[in-house]
Order: sequence, then C-alpha cells, then structure tokens
Amino acid sequence: MEEKKLDVKSIIGFVLIFGILIYMFYQNQPTPEELEAQKAEQEKVEAAAKETEAIKETVVDNEPAQINLQDSTAVASYKSSVGAFGFTTASEGTTKLENKVLYLEVDNKGGQIIEARMKNFVDHDSVPIYLVRDGNASFGINFSTADNRVLNTLDLFFEPSFSENGDNQVLSMKAKISQNQFLEYRYEMKPNDYLVDFTIRSQGLNGVINSTRPIDLEWNLKGIRHDKSVLYENRYTRLTYNHDEGKISKLSESSDLDEETETDVKWLSYRQHFFSSILATDTHFKSAELSSTNLVEEESKETLFTKAYTTKTVLELQGGELSQNMHWYYGPTDVKVLEDYEDLGLVESIPFGWGIFGWINRYVFTPFYSFLSSFLPFGIAIVIMTIIVRLALSPVTYKSYLSQAKMKVLKPEITEINERLKDNAMKKQQETMKLYNKAGVSPMSGCIPALLQLPIFYSLFMFFPTSFALRQKSFLWAEDLSSYDTIFNLPFAIPFYGDHVSLFPILASVAIFFYMTMTTGQSMQMQQQPGMPNMKFIMYLSPVMMLFFFNNYASGLSLYYFISNLITIFIMLAIKKYILNEDKIHAQIQENKKKPKKENKFQKKMREMMEQAEAQKKTGKR
Repeated sequence: MEEKKLDVKSIIGFVLIFGILIYMFYQNQPTPEELEAQKAEQEKVEAAAKETEAIKETVVDNEPAQINLQDSTAVASYKSSVGAFGFTTASEGTTKLENKVLYLEVDNKGGQIIEARMKNFVDHDSVPIYLVRDGNASFGINFSTADNRVLNTLDLFFEPSFSENGDNQVLSMKAKISQNQFLEYRYEMKPNDYLVDFTIRSQGLNGVINSTRPIDLEWNLKGIRHDKSVLYENRYTRLTYNHDEGKISKLSESSDLDEETETDVKWLSYRQHFFSSILATDTHFKSAELSSTNLVEEESKETLFTKAYTTKTVLELQGGELSQNMHWYYGPTDVKVLEDYEDLGLVESIPFGWGIFGWINRYVFTPFYSFLSSFLPFGIAIVIMTIIVRLALSPVTYKSYLSQAKMKVLKPEITEINERLKDNAMKKQQETMKLYNKAGVSPMSGCIPALLQLPIFYSLFMFFPTSFALRQKSFLWAEDLSSYDTIFNLPFAIPFYGDHVSLFPILASVAIFFYMTMTTGQSMQMQQQPGMPNMKFIMYLSPVMMLFFFNNYASGLSLYYFISNLITIFIMLAIKKYILNEDKIHAQIQENKKKPKKENKFQKKMREMMEQAEAQKKTGKR
C-alpha cells in the first residue's frame, strides 16, 4: 500500500514539474514586439561600439605621426637617465594592429601592448571584452648596461615602424642607440587569428648590455571581470603553465597568494574564465617565478578585477645579443580555437579536469555536445545529451535498483535479527553477514554502481561551467547557459545563496528529492544501525545543499541535473513495474539460502575476527 501511495505522489510530482516547465516556457516566449526591440538594442550597441572605436583609434601608416614632448627639461632628464638609448626620439603615441577578431594597441613608451580587445565578444553588460586596458597589464625587460645603468624597457621610448608581410601586419618597435644598433620588439599579426608572433631581439648591443648581470623579463596582469557573478568567474580564473617537458600545472584558484618557481617553461596562461592571455615561447624559459594573488573577497557588483598574475624569468644572451621568439595569444578559452595551435599545445590550458575525468570531458562530452549543438538549439542539445547519457547508464541504474529490491526482501529477516540480538551488537553483525552470504546478497552492491557513475558525473560537472560553446546561449528563461538563471532578484543577499532566485536549481532539487525518496525510502524504514548515516536526514539535506550550491552555478549544469534525475526516476519506475518482480527475487534468494556457500578468504577472516572479539568479550565479562 505504501508503494502505491509513493508512486501516486511521484507521478503527481512529475506532472507538477513538467507543468512548471511548460508554463515558464510559455511565459518567457518573446513577443514579436520584444524580438524587434532586442534587434534594435543590438544594433544600437554595435553602432555605439563602432563610434567609440572611431573616436579612440589612431590610424598609423608606415610613417606614424610622432608627438614630441613639449617639456625640454623632461626630455633632457629622460636622455640623461637612459644614456645611449636617448638616441630614440622621445615621442608619445600608439600604433594599432587589428584583424577581424582582435584589436591590439601598442604604446611607444615601453613598446608594450596597452590594449587587447575581442572584436566579436561582449560581456554580460554588452561591453566589449578587454583583456588589456587602462594599465591593468605591463610587460618589461630589466637589464644593466656597460656604463652601470639599470634600465627597464617600460621606461624607454620605442620607434614604431609598420609594414606588411603578405597578408600579415608587422609592427617593429625599436629602442635605438644608433641607426643600426637597437633593441627590438617585433609583432606580426595574421588575418583572423588570435595568435600574434612576438620576437625580442637586439642588434649591435654586444658590449652595451652587461652580460654579467641577469636580464629579467616581467609580465604582470590583473584579470578584468567579465561575468555576472565575480565569485563564480573567479573559481575558473587561474594561472596555468606548461613546464618540465609537457607537464601542465596550475596555481591555486582560491588562496590569497600562491607562488611557484618552475623550470623549462613552454607557455603561461593567465586564464580569465572564458578568455585567456597566453605567452608562449619557442625557446623555453629555463626557470620562471610565478605568482597569483586573489583580488575577490565577496560577491560584489563593484569588483572590477579577479586575480593579479606575475611572471618573472631570465632571458639568455646568444653571442652577446638577445633573440627570443615568442607568441601572444589574446582570445577565447575555446577548444575549437585553441586546438588550431597544436604545436604549442595551448588547448591544455582549458580546465577539463584531472585524470580520467578530464579525458572523458575532452574526448567524449566536448565533441559530442559540439556535434549535437551543430544542428540543435543549445538548450535542447543539453536535454538530448542528458537523455543519451542516462540511457547509456541505465544498466548501472538497474544493478543499483536490483540491490535495493534484494535488501527489501531481506528486510523482515534483518528486523528479526535486530530484535532478537538487540543487546549484542557483535552477534547481531555476525548473523546479518551470515544471512547476506547465504542469500547471495552484498550490502555493497548498491554502492558499486554509484561509484561507476562518478567519473561521468564529475566530467559533466567540469564540462558545463567551462564549455565556451554555452557562453551567452539562452534557453527558456535562462539568458546564459554558462551563468546562473534569474527569475527574481532579492533586495538582500542570503549567505551562501546569493541575491537572486534561480529556477533550474529549484527544479533540480525537487527532482533529486523524489529520486532520493525512491532510493532511500526502504533504507529509512529499516532500523537505523549504530554508526550508519541517518538516511532521512540525508534525503532532506541533499536537495537543500543542491539548491544553495547551484544557485550561482551555470544554469546548463542545473538543467542537466534536473533532466538527469527526472529520467532516472522514470527508468527506475519502469524497472520496478515491468522488469523486476519481487516475488521472483524472493524465491531466488530462498533458493540461494538452501545452497551451501563457501566462504572466501576475506569472509573467513572477518568471521574469525568477529568470533575472537566475541570470545574476548565473554572472557572479559567473567
């Protein structure tokens, strides 16, 4: 009778969940007027971006215009401080490099990139994605000269020279001590490419640069906030690097300060969740000092930066000259893009997860979802992928439910043992294990299927928050499947929950409650064993924890768990109604009990240990 009531409650719950889903879908369908307004707003944003770009950008031809410093005293002071490098005319100005996907601006002062902007991406407020802007980054070389000066390229003026190499744009920035003696930064940008070739070289500086002292390169960057939730974004913002012949390591994503010194460094990635600033080198850095400082203390709309990164390394002279071939990557942390740079191995900077979890994420779920989303709406692709995953795991679900059914059949006998031996815990445990052995039932058999599913669940847990394909893709009421959905903004913030209400986590929590009611219901009816977890408490706690934990997570992940638990419930109902027969299970167990059972070594050892403990207990009482 209890089972029938449970089934009726479950079916009513499913109907309510689907009703909510359909109602929200209907309510959130945009009207023709809203669609027209969205189109007009998008056109307005694009026009504003073009206007801003037209105002800000200074087009520099082969002979870029130079603006001389007006203060003669300042010019004299500069020339005195830099010595021979005062040969370069001190002039302020910038030069731009751009293609269809990337805009860079390089400053005459320091020869470094002072602006890096994505041309095809915007943040949650429709502001273009900047990786470098307003002094958040610096790149400089500190070196000593033969006349005992200590100089930094950040303080030097460079002379720009723009040219073309086929379809590539080439910018040469030179800090000169004569017409044919200089330190050069050379940038080469290819069409429609986020990777920019970057070379540091010197000519005629042998004897000018003091080779007895180290030549230090330092690259600093503060990650600019792009997402709605700065805490969530910061969780996937990390310094990742390739070192020691291909080993991939990361600095901490949560500690206030993490520092490491590594050798044989091939590339460094300052990842900002969905976008990355990467410096790769053809000639590996022999050693590098790396640090990451956390700048986020709490969830706040005023927080502008996530982490501060620093890299310090030493450049080696070759024949008294500098010659280091490198590459700058400013672009999306997207597997489709980064796989194009196979020789550099930049795709390894994506946080797929560790071990087998990362392998499943990268080689199974990422390409599978890319295939589905190539012809399906992004939200529907998640639903279809979830259905296929759950169906593939249905044999595991069957094994788990079969174990539960066997334990249910044995419940009266276990209850009888508990009542008969309630004052003798050791004997009660012996009799229970003997019953399990005779019946051919293992209490652990229900746990093993769950463990087999862990690699799948963890891989998907890493897939949804880091999949670039989901970024700013909408489904039903969720505006962005890579961020949380919002159906109501709270006038205050609830600790660990946030200042908004997300619907997908609520639906997922309701679904997991029904699922746990079905899977733990029998366990709750059984007498609680000493030392065992309270299953009723777990049944109520798990949905609440999911509700709080996932409220600020990617809505795509909550959607997956909602659909996954819903499908699992239907599969278990189908197994219960049409596949498993408890009478047959009971008959099989009774047959098993009649057969002589041979103890394995483990069971024999456990029995002997328990008998010894029981004997010692009796001796102690005497």
